[in-house]
Amino acid sequence: MEERFDNINNTEEQIQSAQPAAYAAQPAQAKKEKKSFRVVMTKICSVILAAVLFGGVAGAAFYGVSTMLGTLPGGSDDTAAGQTNASPESGIIKQVSVDIPQVEEATAQVIDVSDVAKNAMPSMVSITNVSVAEIPSYFSFFGGGKSQTQKVVSTGSGIIIGQTEKELLIVTNNHVIKDAEELTVCFIDEKAVAATVKGSDEGSDLAVVAVALGDIESATKEAIRIAKLGTSGELIVGKQVVAIGNALGYGQSVTTGIISAVNRKLSGCDAVMIQTDAAINPGNSGGALLNMNCEVIGINSAKFSSTEVEGMGYAIDVNKALSLIQDLMNAKTRTKVSADKASWIGIKGATSDSASEAAYGIPQGVYISEIVKDGPCDKAGIPEKSVITSFDGKKISTIDQLVKLLEYYEAGETVKITAKVLEGKSYTEKTFTVTLGRAADNK
Repeated sequence: MEERFDNINNTEEQIQSAQPAAYAAQPAQAKKEKKSFRVVMTKICSVILAAVLFGGVAGAAFYGVSTMLGTLPGGSDDTAAGQTNASPESGIIKQVSVDIPQVEEATAQVIDVSDVAKNAMPSMVSITNVSVAEIPSYFSFFGGGKSQTQKVVSTGSGIIIGQTEKELLIVTNNHVIKDAEELTVCFIDEKAVAATVKGSDEGSDLAVVAVALGDIESATKEAIRIAKLGTSGELIVGKQVVAIGNALGYGQSVTTGIISAVNRKLSGCDAVMIQTDAAINPGNSGGALLNMNCEVIGINSAKFSSTEVEGMGYAIDVNKALSLIQDLMNAKTRTKVSADKASWIGIKGATSDSASEAAYGIPQGVYISEIVKDGPCDKAGIPEKSVITSFDGKKISTIDQLVKLLEYYEAGETVKITAKVLEGKSYTEKTFTVTLGRAADNK
């Protein structure tokens, strides 16, 4: 600016040197007055031009700052200060309150993640699973000694999705509650309550857990609420999502990212998956993947872990799994029966896995090597060499699964068993009605 002002001041000398001789012949006083007048005018012009330049620079700077602050012409002083409480007419999209249950599409993407977390946290729970694992002894590795059992504690997450007259229903992953001897659910107010498995499906890695309403304190009932489920129509690649879960068992935590892909399938799981780059860590399983409308669109299930991969997490698409979730919610809540009421089905069998299927053509499930004469399966007409694939509507892939399921059924109950029956050289799937016998009668 100083260089430009210097150039303007030098113009007076240039003008004088260019004047004709008559200019020099004028009386000294006249020339002095004329010169003084021109100097004054020149300085005035300099000041005016400086003001114009300064105004232009200041105006540009103001426009730049206004643009960075996100303000538009017509905004109030509060708006210029970066506030978001202006009216819609000012051009600022109003921040949506968490008290509003529905959010219009136009405003859905500007909700702060903290609002989503605040709105969704009352619907989230932490789940603790105490199971019993068989631990080989040192001597068993050398063909001697016996295996020992010990309690194993694992943690996961869950989402409150419904309520009946007697129970609060929570959806989670099957692997979170698998082999549970004891289940505990912890709510947002850190109150822990015992829970039972209402239904599970290993193939889709889904389960529903029930908590008796009578076991929940009044204050806790006021603090929690049922989550709202979203729809597959809102699953658009690139949209922001929020993941909430009991990461590493430390309590509920929040991560955020985008939908990376939809309609993914993972090996060993029948469910349709949503891929996201939101961090999903151990303990997040069974937690919620939410859109910016505070709706659950996925159930966090898995993370692809590799030194070559970063940010590949997966959540079960809730909308695609909704019918299965409803079936699990409607299942009968079961607890382990006492020894005097324990049941059996009257077979000897073994697990047929993928290797058996590839080598011998035997379908995966529980292969029946022997049928006990006059036992429950014999009376139901199930032949030997059949393969049980479902018990009471629950998929069966191993003999251990079948044994554990029977622990929750009393003798005398009638169930449907689906089996693949060998007819000639091929298998035909059939369903049989079986009345469970008393386990004590088998001794």
